[in-house]
Amino acid sequence: MRLTVLATVSLLAVVTAGCTNETLDSFDKVDVDISRVSSKTGYQLSPAVLSKFSKMNIDRSSPIMLRILKEEGRLEVWKADRSNRFQMVRNYKICAWSGKLGPKTKEGDRQAPEGFYPLSRGQMNPNSSYYLAINTGFPNTYDRANRASGTNLMIHGACSSSGCYSMTDEQMLEIFAFARDAFDGGQKTVQLQAFPFRMTAENMARHRDNPNIEFWKMLKVGWDHFEITKRPPEVNVCEGKYVFNQQADKPFSPAGACPAMTTPPSLDVALSSYNKTYAAAYSKAMGKYQGTVWVEPSEAQRKAIVADQRKGRELAYAPTGNSLDAGKLMTQQEIEAQKRKAEEAEKRKIEAEERAKQAVEQAKLDAEQKKVKEAEALAADVAAEKAQKQARGAGALPVPEENPGVTVVEKTEKKPFWKLWTAREEAPATVAPVESATPPAGPNSGQPARKEARNPAPATEKAKASAASAAVAPVPQESPAVEVVEQAPKKPFWKFWQK
Repeated sequence: MRLTVLATVSLLAVVTAGCTNETLDSFDKVDVDISRVSSKTGYQLSPAVLSKFSKMNIDRSSPIMLRILKEEGRLEVWKADRSNRFQMVRNYKICAWSGKLGPKTKEGDRQAPEGFYPLSRGQMNPNSSYYLAINTGFPNTYDRANRASGTNLMIHGACSSSGCYSMTDEQMLEIFAFARDAFDGGQKTVQLQAFPFRMTAENMARHRDNPNIEFWKMLKVGWDHFEITKRPPEVNVCEGKYVFNQQADKPFSPAGACPAMTTPPSLDVALSSYNKTYAAAYSKAMGKYQGTVWVEPSEAQRKAIVADQRKGRELAYAPTGNSLDAGKLMTQQEIEAQKRKAEEAEKRKIEAEERAKQAVEQAKLDAEQKKVKEAEALAADVAAEKAQKQARGAGALPVPEENPGVTVVEKTEKKPFWKLWTAREEAPATVAPVESATPPAGPNSGQPARKEARNPAPATEKAKASAASAAVAPVPQESPAVEVVEQAPKKPFWKFWQK
């Protein structure tokens, strides 16, 4: 049924294909004082917007379509009029989108999605941390068939993006209201068309060298169908590719082979005429851009163009600008020169990094050598201080070696007094030799023997002197030339009278 209605309006649309609603005055600045809005989800479109609807023969609750143009940094709101053709009613400047032109393929690549995404009421988030949000539904059927990954890719407020399309809070308030009114009017899904740029012949020629050009040629078919019919195309996926407004007897399998397909005759005729016009425009554009290449700017280069917009705002506010202002159209010679310049700069950077690395290594080596020298100096200082202490007699002194010129006399043990007499009796006495000429005393000798015996004083005094001399003087070693005569033990005095 949808394709039948589409066919009936296709011939009318082809006549006016060159005339678009872009010439109409668009509401870029939202006339909303957000501080006075009591309910984000209950906000009603302003009287100025409703007046515009009336002039364009549009009902407040009629279906809508959203279209994003990355390169220009624009989000358009299209709304069905009473003839069921869509007209653009809003053209917002996108505050922030991340990455570069091209589709999102994996989680974390910072790319914002490109393609056709159906939005349901359930994808609207009134409690978003970014004021309000509508989930794009990435990955869609096409993305999953091509193993793309990523989650939570939104259209939201707060003007800060990492893979999303971020608007101002005022813009998001109005976009949310447009979608709410359409769902309230019975629309089941809102089609989001996300393009890298307007799919005109001139833009396609300018981006002909981009590695994503084949993907964009596929998206262009859907663009063409909308430009001809002014109705969102019916989208299917087979063989991992988008197909638009195709009739088939079998269901479409996203990863499987495409079934036999046909285009409605009226639409096919309109497309044939449209493509002839496009081919002529493309040939003219190729003459204009021959020998040149469009250099796509990075996100950082886009941000640099609109850096002044962040002044006086919160740090989270981060507009990224558009690619048209930051990109460049360059000749091949200019590109080669820029490439050489970039290579030289990279070489200098590597050399500088290497020098810095060597300087760090040398500094480490010098530091280690310095530590070794400091340790050696400290050890020398400790040794010198120890020597000085020893010289002053302080601290522990070394034990002196034995002096061979000094005789050490061991002190004998002192004996108790009661052993003195015993030692004297046991000590051998030196007896003077008896002269052979002296006759023995006796009764026949003529000498008074009894008197000599009763007066032994001279002999006793001599013995005492010898004993005293022996006690004082050191005992001489035994001489082989001197005969030692052992002295008989001295008898007690009472035994003299005994025989």
